[in-house]
Amino acid sequence: MNQYDKYKQGEKGAWISIIAYLILAVIKLITAAIGNSTALRADGLNNATDIVASVAVLIGLRISRKPPDEDHHYGHFRAEMIASLLAAFIMVTIGFQVLFDTIKSIILREFSQPDLLTAWVALGSAIIMFGVYFYNKNLSKKINSSALNAAAQDNKSDALVSIGAFIGIIGAQFQLFWLDPLAGAVVGFIICKTAWDIFREATHTLTDGFQPKELTKIKSSINKHPDVLDIKDVKGRIHGNQALIEATIFVDPQLTVEESHHITDDIEEKLKEEHDIPRAHIHIEPYDEVRY
Repeated sequence: MNQYDKYKQGEKGAWISIIAYLILAVIKLITAAIGNSTALRADGLNNATDIVASVAVLIGLRISRKPPDEDHHYGHFRAEMIASLLAAFIMVTIGFQVLFDTIKSIILREFSQPDLLTAWVALGSAIIMFGVYFYNKNLSKKINSSALNAAAQDNKSDALVSIGAFIGIIGAQFQLFWLDPLAGAVVGFIICKTAWDIFREATHTLTDGFQPKELTKIKSSINKHPDVLDIKDVKGRIHGNQALIEATIFVDPQLTVEESHHITDDIEEKLKEEHDIPRAHIHIEPYDEVRY
């Protein structure tokens, strides 16, 4: 499966999230209005923002499938990172709004007992979102998509949010009325925390960040080649769902150009098989025993 086919597969996960969020948001907001639950209302608003975030991820994945053109020689793979950033900004805006509304309710002591139906809606939503989370998590690993992985983490946080809303509503049934708006405040905090995590990962990728542990593994693979005498430098950056590697290695200066070329081909194939790196640039330099 090539990179473009992987993005096409990833769109399925985005569509599942959109459909699930749309249905759950409508059910929660209507039920919260009827059953008078602040926590479920906050949960419903959370799902409403997730619709927009999932649409952003879907658009990002679709743009990423566009082939290289005259002014995008490496393709459009980073569009999914931009989509992740947009999703984070949308989520944090709603998160702050939810926090403001629920904390205001607690300060003004605007408490009421929500209907028990709202609790069962929250619990059912949690079960559904855990199912969506596991599907998108497995799919993101299969296609190595950062945007879909961010969507999966959002799915998981939504499931936890719904469990929190369920606990708050149940507590309110035992005259602990403050638990319902408190659960809503926790929901707002989780929304903001999830948005921050997505923002941090996306900006790390867009600024050409690369995990040191992964670079160490790549260096080890290159160093195992019998004709590599030493490694001068290895750099890496993420482009969409794929790593781009640049390495400078030292080889026997007596090797011919053709023999050196075969070494680079072997290393590139090795990196592709062991680390799923479809594109690597290997630079050859002659090894000088006196100097090195």
